[in-house]
Amino acid sequence: MAEAVRPRPSEVLPPVTERIGPLAWLRHNLFSTWYDTLLTLVVLWLLYVTLVPFFEWAVLNATLSGESKDDCAPGGACWALIRVRFGQYMFGLYPDSERWRVVLAFAILVAAMVPLFLPRMKRRIAWAVALILWYPPVAYVLFAGGWFGLEPVETANWGGLFLTLVIAGVGITTSLPLGILLALGRRSEMPTVRAVCIVFIEVVRGVPLVTVLFMASVMLPLFLPPGVTIDKLLRALVGVSLFASAYMAEVVRGGLQAIPKGQYEAAMALGLSYWQMMRLVVLPQALRLVIPGIVNTFIGLFKDTSLVTIIGLYDLLGMARLITTDPAWLGRHAESYLFAAFGFWVFCFAMSRYSMYVEKVLAAGRERR
Repeated sequence: MAEAVRPRPSEVLPPVTERIGPLAWLRHNLFSTWYDTLLTLVVLWLLYVTLVPFFEWAVLNATLSGESKDDCAPGGACWALIRVRFGQYMFGLYPDSERWRVVLAFAILVAAMVPLFLPRMKRRIAWAVALILWYPPVAYVLFAGGWFGLEPVETANWGGLFLTLVIAGVGITTSLPLGILLALGRRSEMPTVRAVCIVFIEVVRGVPLVTVLFMASVMLPLFLPPGVTIDKLLRALVGVSLFASAYMAEVVRGGLQAIPKGQYEAAMALGLSYWQMMRLVVLPQALRLVIPGIVNTFIGLFKDTSLVTIIGLYDLLGMARLITTDPAWLGRHAESYLFAAFGFWVFCFAMSRYSMYVEKVLAAGRERR
């Protein structure tokens, strides 16, 4: 007869005061073992030797007011540069008297996008499509002028954060639908469509964005009829959009491949056409799965806008570099680049956090209760 198994005595837990609270968290996460303690001390030392001098330079010894580098104290940051040239960081060489048009255009965009974030908003997709159709012409009229008594402003004068948002916005808006079409085309059963999509994706993904921008800026005009020219900014927008769409296509294709075959068979059993099956059954599930990859592509595209400097366009980073060539601020490049880096970080971090929120909202309906 088998012996009765005696229940093991329950483990005696330490007092509650040793398991909760800040001291317990520090002991568990930073000082639980001797090598954790050593690593924590090394990291604290590295933070001390780097952050303390930076804090002294950026805060304690910094100069906030002045009209040139001569007004700034030595050994500290000269944030007066940011205050004096803030308009150029935001708008580039856009005329001061016309900058209200840029502000108005972005205010209209923000106001029109508010309904898209309302939880009870109906026909959200229709509203988004309508916004994509009517907003670009309105924004272009305000940005470029030449109509309704607005003073014309050449795209060569666009710059700073304004130009960064224009290029990133157009690239993001066009790359997602183009990427979806390319992903569907790569999985198409029609050999010609599949071959064209594969060649386009592999060729564009096989070259750096710098090459694509050079091709769009230098080679594209060679294929146009004599006397026909395309604006430099438009060429950059086309190049950035096509480049991002190739990467987006691979992200979406990964989501399509993750959908079980039964979903396709169930949709076909219901008598849905190909486009109905994709629109109602497959794509909603596939795009939900690849939200991190899509946002990662958007963030990469936003940062890659700084490469347009090589074709003579000055985005936020290009304007930060251009401002430091002014003799009045010569040698104050650290402050300028830090401000540009902070601007890129704010927008990239915001996109990352919003994508995490969207993932959480979409996953709530799939949680078991």
